[in-house]
Amino acid sequence: QVQLVESGGGLVQAGGSLRLSCAASGSIFSIMGWYRQAPGKQRELVARIISGGRTNYADSVKGRFTISRDNAKNTVYLQMNSLKPEDTAVYYCNCVNSYREYWGQGTQVTVSS
Repeated sequence: QVQLVESGGGLVQAGGSLRLSCAASGSIFSIMGWYRQAPGKQRELVARIISGGRTNYADSVKGRFTISRDNAKNTVYLQMNSLKPEDTAVYYCNCVNSYREYWGQGTQVTVSS
């Protein structure tokens, strides 16, 4: 049974930092990443990392966010620096194996101005 357990969200002032973690169990994933959804907006890709280490980022977070994974722990991280109010959203962990994709329950990130 696949489980994704997210942690690390919270309230931070603009310019601050947060680190999200997503601990996966039950499968090995070729792709691990983060999406976010702000109120009234569609869910969007923030960043993802492929098993070989290649990464993709949304243009809006390039240079501020860093995604990484610890394969031994089957965990993906999102280091978020220089946070802006427009980064406020529910952040979802997303993991993909050979058969399907899985979603975490979401963690709220709120950036105050």
